[in-house]
Amino acid sequence: MPKIFVILFISLAVAAGSCKSGGQNDTAGDEIPDSVLNQGIEISEEVMQDIVQNISSPVEMAAMIKDLGVPFSNKYISTTDRVGNLTTSFQQSMNLGVYAADLGYLNMYNKTSAVVDYLTAIKTLSDAIKVGQFFDFTTLKRLATNSKNLDSLMYISVHSFNQMDKYLHTNNRTNLSALMVTGVWIEGLFLGTQVYKATPNEDLAERIGEQKLTLDQLMLILDKYRKDKQYTVLLDELQKLKDLFSSVVIYTKKGEPQMVEVDGVLTIVGGDESIVEISPELLSNIVTATEQVRNKLISL
Repeated sequence: MPKIFVILFISLAVAAGSCKSGGQNDTAGDEIPDSVLNQGIEISEEVMQDIVQNISSPVEMAAMIKDLGVPFSNKYISTTDRVGNLTTSFQQSMNLGVYAADLGYLNMYNKTSAVVDYLTAIKTLSDAIKVGQFFDFTTLKRLATNSKNLDSLMYISVHSFNQMDKYLHTNNRTNLSALMVTGVWIEGLFLGTQVYKATPNEDLAERIGEQKLTLDQLMLILDKYRKDKQYTVLLDELQKLKDLFSSVVIYTKKGEPQMVEVDGVLTIVGGDESIVEISPELLSNIVTATEQVRNKLISL
């Protein structure tokens, strides 16, 4: 998987965690301020990056799907026409992650015209949480209209997110970071499960089963913010998936290290293999539950 895409999603998640709140809730008086949610809780940048690195990148998932010969479908991504209805920092951070995941899927299929719409959605949400000044959206839009410019598009995006991260990391907004990562994760899982539903594949099934580990990590972090009823609802929804994933069995099969040649250099690689056991019936239930949970979360 191209490292630039990994860096993009890591930068997105960490930077979003540093953002200041924007917008009002329909129950504004009941929304707990971020400063209260974060009081006494510090989730380091290193911990958050470790979690994001363990998330199956939506671009990696999209690459696998494309290799399977599965055609692009708008059914697998979230529409941008609901951005104006996202008025709280909770909604904006969650859906910023969702649209970041969708952007990766669009890039993999070179859907340059649609990329502009999703960049616009990301700009709107970024402005709402007061980080839009770190993006040169004019240049990004220009690059997005030509598939030959995708490498430059991703490079500038990464640079922008890194600037945002440097500026905002000291603000200790880990609750929004957790939401951002959750948005990326649930949209990537939705993409994978929907494609599996249409085109069953063993490798894709294993990739879905591996998400058990990441879900456990996400829920441990999100549990710190149960003081806010929105996080309680979020955790209740994710628990539905966790209950199903608890039946997935993951273990390591020991193997002998091997000597391989990489770019003309001999390198020793481990021979251990991760084994994922997930029955067709369980997978079917996870597919159904993921669709229900994802649709609920993007509308919270």
